[in-house]
Amino acid sequence: MTPCTANMNDEKEPSEYGLSEEELADELESADRLAEEFPAVETENGDAISNEAEEDIQASRDERKPAVEALLFVAEEPLPVKQLAKLLGKIDEREVLETLTELSREYDERGSGFEIRELAGGWRLSTRPQYHDFVRKYLKTRPSARLSLPALETLAVVAYKQPITVPEILEIRGVSSTSAIKTLLEKRLIVTKGRKETVGRPMMYGTSKEFLIQFGLRDLSEMPSIEDFEDLTQG
Repeated sequence: MTPCTANMNDEKEPSEYGLSEEELADELESADRLAEEFPAVETENGDAISNEAEEDIQASRDERKPAVEALLFVAEEPLPVKQLAKLLGKIDEREVLETLTELSREYDERGSGFEIRELAGGWRLSTRPQYHDFVRKYLKTRPSARLSLPALETLAVVAYKQPITVPEILEIRGVSSTSAIKTLLEKRLIVTKGRKETVGRPMMYGTSKEFLIQFGLRDLSEMPSIEDFEDLTQG
């Protein structure tokens, strides 16, 4: 390809994003640096179990329900049935699922402020939606963890267009999103999803397991409306 032909082709693509070749190159370079700083570290549910969990301790039938309840209470992420079965002493997964179902029913029957529900590939103990206003009122007394509007917009674009690259985000939003992407990576709401097989092989981004947890989703098929993203700016 001659230099003249290369210039003609290269000038067209950046113009679609409203940036010069140099500016677009800077955006891609910044995205690559972020990808190196925040590599995708998510693993399949239930794979990351410490050696301590492999110790020969077995929950008796009477211990299973309170043990599951205790594990869900201290867990930072939803616990898959597979992991719970191992933690309880390699109990049959069907029995663990029955225990979870029974616990969930008991919480419902007594009108508890907590509920046990399935989301993001696992089970979690969480507060009921009807009491979120009280919880949010308390959380407002703590340091703010809200997302900025640019970060919120970028998250919405990634969530509904994933996997997506920085130039594609730029085309939709019309402004640089490098800072917003860094914020979302820091909060673990998005992760890298490999490189797109196109010119420059730009990094692609998608939502993370933490994103599912924050929005109370089992999977992406339960995605909320775009307006629901405003919840992240509260509390």
